[in-house]
Amino acid sequence: MARRMFPRLVVASTAALLLVVFALVSPCRAATSGGGPSAVLLPASKDDATQQYVTMFRQRTPLAPVKAVLDLGNAMLWVDCEAGYVSSSYARVPCGSKECRLANSPSCATTCNGAPSPACLNDTCGGFPENTVTRVSTGGNIITDVLSLPTTFRPSPGPVATAPAFVFTCGATFLTEGLAAGATGMVSLSRARFALPTQLASTFRFSRKFALCLPPASAGGGVIFGDAPYVFQPGVDLSKSLIYTPLLVNPVSTAGVSTKGDKSNEYFIGLTGIKVNGRAVPLNTALLAINKKGVGGTKLSTVAPYTVLETSIHKAVTDAFAAETASIPRAPAVAPFKLCYDGSKVGSTRVGPAVPTIELVLQSQSTSWVVFGANSMVATKGGALCLGVVDGGDAPVTSVVIGGHMMEDNLLEFDLEKSQLGFSSTLLFRQTNCNNFRLG
Repeated sequence: MARRMFPRLVVASTAALLLVVFALVSPCRAATSGGGPSAVLLPASKDDATQQYVTMFRQRTPLAPVKAVLDLGNAMLWVDCEAGYVSSSYARVPCGSKECRLANSPSCATTCNGAPSPACLNDTCGGFPENTVTRVSTGGNIITDVLSLPTTFRPSPGPVATAPAFVFTCGATFLTEGLAAGATGMVSLSRARFALPTQLASTFRFSRKFALCLPPASAGGGVIFGDAPYVFQPGVDLSKSLIYTPLLVNPVSTAGVSTKGDKSNEYFIGLTGIKVNGRAVPLNTALLAINKKGVGGTKLSTVAPYTVLETSIHKAVTDAFAAETASIPRAPAVAPFKLCYDGSKVGSTRVGPAVPTIELVLQSQSTSWVVFGANSMVATKGGALCLGVVDGGDAPVTSVVIGGHMMEDNLLEFDLEKSQLGFSSTLLFRQTNCNNFRLG
């Protein structure tokens, strides 16, 4: 199949890789009454150079470790099938098959004349894997192969659950450019039919939901799929204390390649306002709604390292924050940030730098995602402490993109069955963090 490249906006990234270590739990606690797992997990760590969140899993026969970047977008898992993909268990997804129809694929591979391989198969359903960091897409075969995920974590992985025919797309080697060192693909956590949350739920027959706990630099986190209590050391159980807000569907696809009528696979929430230090920031609220063309609204992204705001929203928030912090000595701006302070003059608290809170007001004034200093401020190499929001221009497709830094050490539950997002606000208030997650 001929390659198709669609250059789009480049999204920058940076940070520190540290594989998560989870505590040992009894295998029976991770199993359903039918013998299958009630939950499976992926470790999450932060790459120092790119600030991308990466994970490790095993795939193929014999099983081989795969490092990939976590992505709340994309239609399905994609991995590089051109360089070093060796497996005796891969199989094509035929054109016209049920899986091909469910993938909504508009293409079929029919002209590959080389030796048969995952990247060279005829009568094979075609997909369009996208590097959402560099915004480059290409064509690739949709195939199946063995995928193995742990059901527990300890210093070494515990019992594993195996999906014998997991559907994914073959990407090209050039598509990995811009990803964290050693990463050979991207793990899709989107709402799409063949993204991990739905495909794993169908395979193992557990709930179609997952919890995301992103780590800051030099700490570990994870992604928990299925039914598991959210327990953190030292004895903090968040299973029944999350705040919920509806997940919205953008009626227009935001993917690099799509067909007319496709909806977005990404996760949007209904932001209705922003407060700084308890005071409402004057905004053009029309920008917070998604219009019929799919423009506007608020989405969550793990490939955007920092929160990105439409220009007028960015100015309003930074002006309000500057007014509330007038007594703190300023420092020269450090790109990509506009508002920076002398870090030595900013106090410290359990929840990060002592700065005003930022509240993301959701469906009502009583439902707010409160952002404290650990998630709003970014320490730079020169000693400046900067407000971690980026100007996204005056005509972005999405008005507010909540980036990875603002989500770190927060527990986020994406419940696809109820179409709702549960969030904890910072775990630091409870004297714990994502590195302390325990299954069971």
